[in-house]
Amino acid sequence: MGAGTRDIFGDGTDAQLAAPDTYGQRPSGFRLPQATRLGRVSIQVADLNRSLEFYERVLGLRVAERDASRAVLTAHGDDRPLVELHARADARPAPSRGRLGLYHFAILLPDRASLGRFVQHLGNIDARAGAADHLVSEALYLQDPDNLGIEVYADRPRSAWRRSGRELMMATDPVDIAGLLGAAGGIQWTGMPAGTVMGHVHLHVGDIATATSFYSEGLGFDRTVWDYPGALFMSAGGYHHHLGTNTWAGHGAVAAPEQDARLLEWTIELPDAASVAAAGESLERNGFSAARDVAGATTGIIARDPWGTQVRIRSVGAGDSTA
Repeated sequence: MGAGTRDIFGDGTDAQLAAPDTYGQRPSGFRLPQATRLGRVSIQVADLNRSLEFYERVLGLRVAERDASRAVLTAHGDDRPLVELHARADARPAPSRGRLGLYHFAILLPDRASLGRFVQHLGNIDARAGAADHLVSEALYLQDPDNLGIEVYADRPRSAWRRSGRELMMATDPVDIAGLLGAAGGIQWTGMPAGTVMGHVHLHVGDIATATSFYSEGLGFDRTVWDYPGALFMSAGGYHHHLGTNTWAGHGAVAAPEQDARLLEWTIELPDAASVAAAGESLERNGFSAARDVAGATTGIIARDPWGTQVRIRSVGAGDSTA
């Protein structure tokens, strides 16, 4: 499509079809497997009731589990945990700038029609959102009551993705809102539909070179977009990105303190225990530590990036729990 053929890099290079294995830079050692996906994101909030009102009414998630200080949220008709809320009564709102850690987590809807219904829903309840056309996807951006960033998006077909040399083409362009509303087909939004997943996580980091060392060379993500100003995007299995990192928090930004509303942990799900073990060994070979996750029925490890953001890597193969 036309949006996928613009020269966004400014070097005169013609866009080419991003066929499988024609784009991206692989890590020099361990590479995450094709079947890699993301699991739940855990965040700290100040007021559980206030947050649930937003996550249910505005986002359209469903409460699957709840106690006095914790809730697990899923899509409707789907038991896969997407977001886990942990309440801390003295938590302060996340500042707009100056904190490392979460930039946003991104919920991926199954199709463009669902995104159109979500746009219509936000208009009906007079909720504010930003929007961007990223060429590979169309996205809406919101802030939760604690100022934590959320993206809700739908992918374009991979046949529409383009590359410039080995780099996947992404941009931040205006969204065709009228086209999205038309795609809704006159059907009302009834909440996040079955098939909704955690699409990617985007983090503020201290510097891109260190992020490359930890997340690509250590953890095994391919690098897909590296010329976007101040950012690096990474993925497994040829996806546009499971992980974004950026330095937009500003010089001197620090990790979010314990009393801030913040990202507590995000999760990478691998197809088998051998892949999890290989990821841990790769991190250690590259000078990073990884601890064995002894909780639950799954095989897993826990690591912290150089700025303290925790990631849990777990297997969801045969015999493993997906909850």
